[in-house]
Amino acid sequence: MSVPFIDFRPQYETIKDEISGGLKAVFEKGNFILGQEEKDFEAEFAKYCGANYAVGVNSGTDALYLALASLDVKQGDEVILPAHTFIATALCISYTGATPVFVDIDDAIYNMDPKAVEKAITPKTKVIIPVHIYGQAAPMDEINKIAEEHNITVIEDAAQAHGSSYKGKMIGSLGDIACFSFYPTKSLGAFGDGGIVVTNNEEIYGKLQMLRDYGRQGRYEHKIKGYNSRLDTVQAVILSAKLKYLDQWNEMRAEKGDCYCQLLKDIDGVIPPVTKEERTHVYQTFAIRVKDRNRVCEEMQKNGIGVLIHYPIPIHLQEAYQDLGYKKGDFPVAESVADNVLSLPMFPHITNTQIEEVCGKLKELVK
Repeated sequence: MSVPFIDFRPQYETIKDEISGGLKAVFEKGNFILGQEEKDFEAEFAKYCGANYAVGVNSGTDALYLALASLDVKQGDEVILPAHTFIATALCISYTGATPVFVDIDDAIYNMDPKAVEKAITPKTKVIIPVHIYGQAAPMDEINKIAEEHNITVIEDAAQAHGSSYKGKMIGSLGDIACFSFYPTKSLGAFGDGGIVVTNNEEIYGKLQMLRDYGRQGRYEHKIKGYNSRLDTVQAVILSAKLKYLDQWNEMRAEKGDCYCQLLKDIDGVIPPVTKEERTHVYQTFAIRVKDRNRVCEEMQKNGIGVLIHYPIPIHLQEAYQDLGYKKGDFPVAESVADNVLSLPMFPHITNTQIEEVCGKLKELVK
Protein backbone atom coordinates (compact mmCIF):
# COMPACT_ATOMS: atom_id res chain seq x y z
CA MET A 1 0.00 0.00 0.00
CA SER A 2 1.33 3.45 -0.93
CA VAL A 3 0.73 6.34 1.49
CA PRO A 4 1.04 9.97 0.31
CA PHE A 5 2.79 12.53 2.47
CA ILE A 6 -0.34 14.71 2.26
CA ASP A 7 -3.73 14.39 0.57
CA PHE A 8 -5.76 17.58 0.04
CA ARG A 9 -8.77 15.94 -1.56
CA PRO A 10 -10.85 15.11 1.56
CA GLN A 11 -10.58 18.72 2.76
CA TYR A 12 -11.63 20.04 -0.62
CA GLU A 13 -14.67 17.75 -0.73
CA THR A 14 -15.78 19.19 2.62
CA ILE A 15 -15.64 22.85 1.60
CA LYS A 16 -15.99 22.88 -2.20
CA ASP A 17 -19.61 24.08 -2.26
CA GLU A 18 -18.92 26.99 0.09
CA ILE A 19 -15.79 27.93 -1.84
CA SER A 20 -17.61 27.83 -5.17
CA GLY A 21 -20.30 30.18 -3.88
CA GLY A 22 -17.80 32.55 -2.31
CA LEU A 23 -15.61 32.70 -5.40
CA LYS A 24 -18.61 33.32 -7.63
CA ALA A 25 -19.53 36.33 -5.51
CA VAL A 26 -15.97 37.71 -5.74
CA PHE A 27 -15.81 37.16 -9.49
CA GLU A 28 -19.12 38.93 -9.99
CA LYS A 29 -18.11 41.91 -7.84
CA GLY A 30 -14.54 42.02 -9.12
CA ASN A 31 -13.13 42.96 -5.70
CA PHE A 32 -9.98 40.86 -6.05
CA ILE A 33 -7.65 43.04 -3.96
CA LEU A 34 -8.54 43.85 -0.32
CA GLY A 35 -12.21 43.12 -0.92
CA GLN A 36 -14.77 42.84 1.85
CA GLU A 37 -14.26 39.08 2.10
CA GLU A 38 -10.57 39.68 2.84
CA LYS A 39 -11.41 42.19 5.57
CA ASP A 40 -13.95 39.76 7.03
CA PHE A 41 -11.36 36.98 7.13
CA GLU A 42 -8.86 39.22 8.92
CA ALA A 43 -11.45 39.88 11.63
CA GLU A 44 -12.35 36.17 11.86
CA PHE A 45 -8.75 35.07 12.17
CA ALA A 46 -7.85 37.73 14.74
CA LYS A 47 -10.80 36.63 16.88
CA TYR A 48 -9.82 32.98 16.46
CA CYS A 49 -6.32 33.76 17.79
CA GLY A 50 -7.67 35.84 20.68
CA ALA A 51 -6.15 39.01 19.26
CA ASN A 52 -7.55 42.40 18.28
CA TYR A 53 -6.08 42.88 14.82
CA ALA A 54 -4.90 40.93 11.79
CA VAL A 55 -3.36 42.08 8.51
CA GLY A 56 -3.39 39.72 5.52
CA VAL A 57 -0.23 39.66 3.39
CA ASN A 58 1.03 37.63 0.44
CA SER A 59 3.16 35.04 2.29
CA GLY A 60 4.40 33.89 5.67
CA THR A 61 7.83 35.27 4.83
CA ASP A 62 6.38 38.71 4.16
CA ALA A 63 4.42 38.44 7.41
CA LEU A 64 7.69 38.08 9.31
CA TYR A 65 9.49 40.74 7.29
CA LEU A 66 6.72 43.33 7.62
CA ALA A 67 6.40 42.57 11.34
CA LEU A 68 10.08 43.42 11.75
CA ALA A 69 9.71 46.46 9.52
CA SER A 70 6.81 47.70 11.66
CA LEU A 71 9.26 47.76 14.59
CA ASP A 72 11.87 49.67 12.56
CA VAL A 73 14.36 46.80 12.83
CA LYS A 74 17.39 47.84 10.79
CA GLN A 75 21.10 47.45 10.18
CA GLY A 76 22.97 47.29 13.49
CA ASP A 77 20.16 45.47 15.27
CA GLU A 78 20.22 41.80 16.24
CA VAL A 79 17.34 39.33 16.16
CA ILE A 80 17.50 35.99 17.99
CA LEU A 81 16.02 32.85 16.38
CA PRO A 82 16.50 29.07 16.60
CA ALA A 83 19.04 27.35 14.35
CA HIS A 84 16.44 24.66 13.53
CA THR A 85 13.72 26.23 11.39
CA PHE A 86 12.93 27.00 7.76
CA ILE A 87 15.33 29.56 6.31
CA ALA A 88 12.53 32.12 5.82
CA THR A 89 12.74 32.95 9.53
CA ALA A 90 16.32 34.09 9.01
CA LEU A 91 15.83 35.66 5.59
CA CYS A 92 13.20 38.08 6.87
CA ILE A 93 15.78 39.38 9.34
CA SER A 94 18.39 39.74 6.62
CA TYR A 95 15.95 41.70 4.45
CA THR A 96 15.86 44.43 7.14
CA GLY A 97 19.67 44.66 7.27
CA ALA A 98 19.70 43.32 10.84
CA THR A 99 21.83 40.36 11.95
CA PRO A 100 20.31 36.94 12.67
CA VAL A 101 21.65 35.50 15.93
CA PHE A 102 21.08 31.74 16.13
CA VAL A 103 20.57 29.72 19.31
CA ASP A 104 20.32 26.01 20.01
CA ILE A 105 17.10 24.12 20.62
CA ASP A 106 15.50 21.90 23.24
CA ASP A 107 16.33 18.23 22.65
CA ALA A 108 12.76 17.07 23.39
CA ILE A 109 10.48 19.39 21.42
CA TYR A 110 12.96 21.12 19.07
CA ASN A 111 11.91 24.66 20.00
CA MET A 112 14.43 27.33 21.00
CA ASP A 113 16.13 26.83 24.36
CA PRO A 114 15.37 29.79 26.69
CA LYS A 115 18.73 29.40 28.44
CA ALA A 116 20.47 29.78 25.10
CA VAL A 117 18.35 32.87 24.37
CA GLU A 118 19.42 34.48 27.64
CA LYS A 119 23.10 33.97 26.79
CA ALA A 120 22.69 35.36 23.26
CA ILE A 121 21.27 38.74 24.29
CA THR A 122 23.44 41.80 23.72
CA PRO A 123 22.75 45.55 23.79
CA LYS A 124 21.94 45.24 20.07
CA THR A 125 19.18 42.64 20.54
CA LYS A 126 15.87 44.11 19.41
CA VAL A 127 13.62 41.09 18.77
CA ILE A 128 13.31 37.42 19.73
CA ILE A 129 11.54 35.11 17.25
CA PRO A 130 10.45 31.82 18.83
CA VAL A 131 9.31 29.31 16.19
CA HIS A 132 6.43 27.00 17.11
CA ILE A 133 8.13 24.23 15.18
CA TYR A 134 6.09 21.34 13.76
CA GLY A 135 2.90 22.55 15.47
CA GLN A 136 3.77 22.81 19.17
CA ALA A 137 4.30 26.04 21.09
CA ALA A 138 7.73 27.21 22.12
CA PRO A 139 8.27 27.80 25.90
CA MET A 140 6.64 31.20 25.79
CA ASP A 141 6.51 31.98 29.51
CA GLU A 142 10.28 31.71 29.82
CA ILE A 143 10.90 33.57 26.56
CA ASN A 144 8.48 36.39 27.42
CA LYS A 145 10.03 36.78 30.87
CA ILE A 146 13.50 37.16 29.34
CA ALA A 147 12.15 39.63 26.78
CA GLU A 148 10.42 41.75 29.41
CA GLU A 149 13.56 41.91 31.56
CA HIS A 150 15.56 43.22 28.61
CA ASN A 151 12.83 45.32 26.93
CA ILE A 152 12.87 43.15 23.78
CA THR A 153 9.91 42.53 21.44
CA VAL A 154 8.71 38.97 20.83
CA ILE A 155 7.45 37.92 17.38
CA GLU A 156 5.91 34.46 17.19
CA ASP A 157 6.75 32.52 14.05
CA ALA A 158 3.48 30.60 14.04
CA ALA A 159 3.72 29.40 10.43
CA GLN A 160 3.32 25.76 11.51
CA ALA A 161 0.98 26.08 14.48
CA HIS A 162 -2.47 27.33 13.40
CA GLY A 163 -4.91 26.43 16.16
CA SER A 164 -2.38 25.14 18.67
CA SER A 165 -2.56 26.36 22.26
CA TYR A 166 -0.25 27.05 25.20
CA LYS A 167 -1.57 27.03 28.76
CA GLY A 168 -5.09 27.66 27.50
CA LYS A 169 -4.15 30.54 25.18
CA MET A 170 -4.12 30.31 21.41
CA ILE A 171 -0.96 30.56 19.37
CA GLY A 172 -0.98 34.07 17.95
CA SER A 173 -1.76 35.78 21.25
CA LEU A 174 1.40 34.86 23.17
CA GLY A 175 3.87 37.51 21.98
CA ASP A 176 3.75 41.12 20.81
CA ILE A 177 3.18 40.07 17.19
CA ALA A 178 2.49 36.70 15.54
CA CYS A 179 3.08 35.68 11.94
CA PHE A 180 1.34 32.87 10.07
CA SER A 181 1.84 31.27 6.68
CA PHE A 182 -1.05 29.99 4.56
CA TYR A 183 1.17 27.92 2.27
CA PRO A 184 -1.02 25.04 1.00
CA THR A 185 0.56 22.35 3.21
CA LYS A 186 -0.20 24.25 6.43
CA SER A 187 -3.03 23.09 8.66
CA LEU A 188 -4.82 26.23 7.46
CA GLY A 189 -3.60 26.47 3.88
CA ALA A 190 -4.65 28.57 0.91
CA PHE A 191 -4.82 27.46 -2.72
CA GLY A 192 -1.55 29.33 -3.28
CA ASP A 193 0.63 31.64 -1.19
CA GLY A 194 -0.66 33.80 1.64
CA GLY A 195 0.14 34.97 5.15
CA ILE A 196 -1.13 37.10 8.02
CA VAL A 197 0.21 39.19 10.89
CA VAL A 198 -1.69 39.25 14.19
CA THR A 199 -1.27 41.76 17.03
CA ASN A 200 -3.01 43.54 19.89
CA ASN A 201 -1.03 46.73 19.32
CA GLU A 202 -3.11 49.32 17.47
CA GLU A 203 -0.07 51.36 16.41
CA ILE A 204 1.65 48.33 14.91
CA TYR A 205 -1.61 47.35 13.22
CA GLY A 206 -1.88 50.74 11.54
CA LYS A 207 1.71 50.62 10.36
CA LEU A 208 1.29 47.09 9.00
CA GLN A 209 -1.74 48.17 6.98
CA MET A 210 0.39 50.83 5.32
CA LEU A 211 3.46 48.66 4.88
CA ARG A 212 1.55 45.96 2.98
CA ASP A 213 -0.05 48.48 0.61
CA TYR A 214 2.61 50.89 -0.71
CA GLY A 215 2.77 52.85 2.57
CA ARG A 216 -0.48 54.63 1.86
CA GLN A 217 -3.47 55.78 3.88
CA GLY A 218 -5.54 57.36 1.12
CA ARG A 219 -5.46 56.18 -2.47
CA TYR A 220 -2.49 58.37 -3.38
CA GLU A 221 -1.39 59.55 0.06
CA HIS A 222 1.80 57.66 0.94
CA LYS A 223 2.94 58.17 4.53
CA ILE A 224 5.88 55.74 4.52
CA LYS A 225 7.86 53.65 2.04
CA GLY A 226 5.75 50.53 1.79
CA TYR A 227 5.49 47.33 -0.23
CA ASN A 228 3.06 45.42 -2.39
CA SER A 229 2.13 42.51 -0.11
CA ARG A 230 -1.60 41.87 0.13
CA LEU A 231 -3.67 38.75 0.70
CA ASP A 232 -5.89 38.23 -2.35
CA THR A 233 -9.64 38.24 -1.76
CA VAL A 234 -9.88 34.91 -3.61
CA GLN A 235 -7.54 33.28 -1.08
CA ALA A 236 -9.43 34.89 1.80
CA VAL A 237 -12.64 33.18 0.63
CA ILE A 238 -10.89 29.80 0.68
CA LEU A 239 -9.25 30.42 4.05
CA SER A 240 -12.50 31.61 5.62
CA ALA A 241 -14.23 28.41 4.51
CA LYS A 242 -11.41 26.30 5.93
CA LEU A 243 -11.19 28.22 9.22
CA LYS A 244 -14.62 26.88 10.23
CA TYR A 245 -13.18 23.36 10.18
CA LEU A 246 -9.72 24.07 11.59
CA ASP A 247 -10.43 22.90 15.14
CA GLN A 248 -12.09 19.73 13.88
CA TRP A 249 -9.21 18.99 11.53
CA ASN A 250 -6.67 19.68 14.28
CA GLU A 251 -8.46 17.25 16.58
CA MET A 252 -8.21 14.66 13.81
CA ARG A 253 -4.49 15.41 13.47
CA ALA A 254 -4.04 14.97 17.23
CA GLU A 255 -5.83 11.61 17.15
CA LYS A 256 -3.65 10.43 14.28
CA GLY A 257 -0.58 11.69 16.11
CA ASP A 258 -1.56 9.65 19.17
CA CYS A 259 -2.01 6.59 16.94
CA TYR A 260 1.48 7.08 15.48
CA CYS A 261 3.04 7.55 18.93
CA GLN A 262 1.47 4.36 20.28
CA LEU A 263 2.77 2.32 17.34
CA LEU A 264 6.24 3.87 17.44
CA LYS A 265 6.93 3.97 21.18
CA ASP A 266 8.52 0.51 21.41
CA ILE A 267 10.59 0.62 18.21
CA ASP A 268 14.30 0.78 19.02
CA GLY A 269 16.09 3.51 17.11
CA VAL A 270 12.96 5.66 16.66
CA ILE A 271 12.15 8.72 18.79
CA PRO A 272 8.53 9.89 18.32
CA PRO A 273 7.51 13.51 19.05
CA VAL A 274 6.86 14.64 22.62
CA THR A 275 4.05 16.98 23.67
CA LYS A 276 4.76 19.07 26.76
CA GLU A 277 2.17 19.57 29.49
CA GLU A 278 -0.34 22.40 29.06
CA ARG A 279 0.26 22.49 25.30
CA THR A 280 -1.57 21.07 22.33
CA HIS A 281 0.19 19.74 19.26
CA VAL A 282 -1.43 20.10 15.83
CA TYR A 283 1.23 17.96 14.11
CA GLN A 284 1.67 20.28 11.18
CA THR A 285 4.63 17.98 10.62
CA PHE A 286 4.88 14.58 12.32
CA ALA A 287 8.64 14.57 12.86
CA ILE A 288 10.47 11.58 14.31
CA ARG A 289 14.16 10.97 14.84
CA VAL A 290 15.56 7.77 13.41
CA LYS A 291 18.97 6.17 13.10
CA ASP A 292 20.47 5.96 9.61
CA ARG A 293 17.87 8.49 8.49
CA ASN A 294 18.94 8.92 4.87
CA ARG A 295 18.85 5.19 4.13
CA VAL A 296 15.51 4.78 5.91
CA CYS A 297 14.03 7.71 3.99
CA GLU A 298 15.17 6.34 0.64
CA GLU A 299 13.83 2.85 1.37
CA MET A 300 10.49 4.18 2.65
CA GLN A 301 10.04 6.18 -0.54
CA LYS A 302 10.91 3.13 -2.65
CA ASN A 303 8.10 1.31 -0.84
CA GLY A 304 5.59 4.03 -1.71
CA ILE A 305 5.60 5.77 1.68
CA GLY A 306 5.66 9.54 1.23
CA VAL A 307 8.20 10.54 3.85
CA LEU A 308 10.23 13.75 3.62
CA ILE A 309 13.27 15.30 5.27
CA HIS A 310 12.71 18.83 6.57
CA TYR A 311 15.64 21.12 7.38
CA PRO A 312 18.56 18.67 6.98
CA ILE A 313 21.05 21.55 7.12
CA PRO A 314 20.74 23.93 10.10
CA ILE A 315 20.60 27.55 8.99
CA HIS A 316 23.91 28.49 10.63
CA LEU A 317 25.63 25.93 8.35
CA GLN A 318 23.88 27.03 5.15
CA GLU A 319 26.16 28.55 2.52
CA ALA A 320 23.92 31.62 2.42
CA TYR A 321 24.95 32.44 6.01
CA GLN A 322 28.65 31.61 5.89
CA ASP A 323 29.38 35.31 6.33
CA LEU A 324 28.18 35.14 9.95
CA GLY A 325 31.10 32.89 10.87
CA TYR A 326 29.27 30.00 12.50
CA LYS A 327 30.79 26.52 12.32
CA LYS A 328 29.81 22.90 12.81
CA GLY A 329 29.53 22.14 16.51
CA ASP A 330 28.20 25.57 17.52
CA PHE A 331 24.66 24.25 18.08
CA PRO A 332 24.97 20.51 18.73
CA VAL A 333 21.31 19.76 19.43
CA ALA A 334 20.09 21.46 16.26
CA GLU A 335 22.79 19.68 14.26
CA SER A 336 21.90 16.28 15.75
CA VAL A 337 18.20 16.78 15.02
CA ALA A 338 18.99 17.86 11.46
CA ASP A 339 20.96 14.64 10.94
CA ASN A 340 18.20 12.35 12.22
CA VAL A 341 14.78 13.96 11.72
CA LEU A 342 12.27 12.38 9.34
CA SER A 343 8.76 13.59 8.54
CA LEU A 344 6.05 10.93 8.24
CA PRO A 345 2.78 11.28 6.30
CA MET A 346 0.32 13.44 8.24
CA PHE A 347 -2.99 15.05 7.28
CA PRO A 348 -6.38 15.11 9.02
CA HIS A 349 -7.94 12.34 6.95
CA ILE A 350 -5.06 9.86 7.01
CA THR A 351 -6.47 6.49 8.11
CA ASN A 352 -5.26 4.26 10.92
CA THR A 353 -4.63 1.59 8.28
CA GLN A 354 -2.31 3.96 6.43
CA ILE A 355 -0.52 4.82 9.68
CA GLU A 356 -0.08 1.13 10.47
CA GLU A 357 1.42 0.63 7.01
CA VAL A 358 3.88 3.48 7.56
CA CYS A 359 4.92 2.22 11.00
CA GLY A 360 5.19 -1.38 9.80
CA LYS A 361 7.58 -0.44 6.99
CA LEU A 362 9.55 1.78 9.34
CA LYS A 363 9.92 -1.01 11.90
CA GLU A 364 11.19 -3.40 9.21
CA LEU A 365 13.80 -0.93 8.01
CA VAL A 366 15.05 0.11 11.43
CA LYS A 367 15.27 -3.52 12.54
